[in-house]
Amino acid sequence: MSDHIQIERNGAVQIIRMNRPDKKNALTRAMYATMTRAIVDGDADASVRAHVFFGVPGAFSSGNDLQDFMAFATTGNMGSEVFDFLIALAGARKPLLAGVDGLAIGIGTTIHFHCDLTFATPQSYFRTPFVDLGLVPEAGSSLLGPGLMGHQNAFAFLAMGEGLHAVQAKEAGLVYRLVDTEELESTVLSVASEIAAKPPEAMQISRDLLRMPRESVVERITLEAKHFAERLQSEEARGALMAFLTRKKA
Repeated sequence: MSDHIQIERNGAVQIIRMNRPDKKNALTRAMYATMTRAIVDGDADASVRAHVFFGVPGAFSSGNDLQDFMAFATTGNMGSEVFDFLIALAGARKPLLAGVDGLAIGIGTTIHFHCDLTFATPQSYFRTPFVDLGLVPEAGSSLLGPGLMGHQNAFAFLAMGEGLHAVQAKEAGLVYRLVDTEELESTVLSVASEIAAKPPEAMQISRDLLRMPRESVVERITLEAKHFAERLQSEEARGALMAFLTRKKA
């Protein structure tokens, strides 16, 4: 379990809060594992009707912890925590909502392809620099992205690594509504509570009908993960990651 993930309750709404502000919520294996357990346990708890993801002011998440990436690139031991989290996201049985303020990079962006409603502040910024790091898209985004944005916008976003400011993310369909910073959490929790108050069985069936079949998404996540793991151990990715880490330290 990770102290950098806080699990809270607001009535029938389970809040999963990433809280590693000194690293802009870069996600470690332990953080992924804690969030996976929260989703699984929340889905199994009849008193939980919706899940909500929050970050910290200025950072929803800056993506995967790059030290974890480098450790896998050198040892080959990536563990199952990231994959387990992505499968839990794709398999969640209850509505997923998120409130974003500031950076949403890598998994901090692709998580929203699985959210039913994402709210963001005007200063939020979404980017997926996978190819820049010698990697490939993940979390099923290579399947879900084109369906949401269209092929060309998805290519620019997921392959070219072009970022989206909040207004652009809303126009692309990645964000449902823009809200002021001071109103973000109260707005998300209000809407989540409204969802939680509706008949749960009808909500679950309706959500399933609206979403792409889980089997297709899980199949794509698995394929992406295979390529991702192979790329992480490539010379191309090692060089790109080392160059990025060197620039950060400079």
